[in-house]
Amino acid sequence: MKLIDAHNRVIDYLRLSITDRCNLSCAYCAPLDGRRHLERREILSFEELLNICQAAVSAGIRKIRITGGEPLVRKGIIDFCSRLSTIEGLEDIALTTNGVLLKDMAAPLFEAGIRRVNVSLDTLRPDRFKAITGVNRLHDVLAGLEEAQRVGFAPVKLNVVVMRGINDEEIPRLAELTRDNTCHVRFIELMPVKHWSPAAYRERFMPVDEMMQRIPTLESAKIGFALDTTGPAQMCRLPDARGRVGFIAPLSWHFCGRCNRLRTTADGKIRSCLFAEDELDFKSALRNGASQFELIRILRQSAAQKPRRHHLSGGTRSDQGQRSRRGMYAIGG
Repeated sequence: MKLIDAHNRVIDYLRLSITDRCNLSCAYCAPLDGRRHLERREILSFEELLNICQAAVSAGIRKIRITGGEPLVRKGIIDFCSRLSTIEGLEDIALTTNGVLLKDMAAPLFEAGIRRVNVSLDTLRPDRFKAITGVNRLHDVLAGLEEAQRVGFAPVKLNVVVMRGINDEEIPRLAELTRDNTCHVRFIELMPVKHWSPAAYRERFMPVDEMMQRIPTLESAKIGFALDTTGPAQMCRLPDARGRVGFIAPLSWHFCGRCNRLRTTADGKIRSCLFAEDELDFKSALRNGASQFELIRILRQSAAQKPRRHHLSGGTRSDQGQRSRRGMYAIGG
């Protein structure tokens, strides 16, 4: 069975947020003074999440990415991953993390069936890491990356949200991590966040074309330039590098025409687009005894409502009307 939206895109990827809580407070996600956590009863149980995943796979989903908040802060995640990996027809389970707890959890996650991890890493400077995230935990993230590679995750992908005047000067240094390492370093355009003023966002936004210009040796590595088959990144290599450098440009290079994903929030809403405010309610259906057939119907309805594209343009005033009412930490990115 295939899940196909109104624009003839095959939807086979579900981003599954299991918590809105996080042990960091990144500037582009959720400032400490502006975050309201869900109460325990508002969050889907693991049993409810597994019911959704089973329905999703039956409907045509083949890849599930576990997100948050920070998914590793939720107790019981290892057992959840083990149970998730037993769903017949699910071909790929991945996880996005900030890496703070990864050192101790990499091996159990791998044993539980997770094979790919994305780690947020916006800087290699401890002082800047604290300024961006609110805590001094860069050493823990780097130790987690090393352990993830040791236990067999491949490739480990590093996600860098580029902010002009904050971490853009580190683009060349971060790209160099791929020289002797098989990791993928992916530079991501900053998206509008509701707690920043329009002026502050325009000041921080850097288009991906400008990011690429910061890596002078990239031009000589066009042989590796291709679409990333597992996501929206445009991938390339530095000369003689073991890993890859990628660029994700949700604003400059609209990739909506290839979008294959739905998103489920920790409180049981399903969103067809990161910036589409229309949400359908899984939680109420689940807690009213919905069958797998009913859950599949909700998934199909969400896919049918998926817009052709978002209308963000990158730092312009018109973007402000497109901002999500939820913070990134509450959506799952």
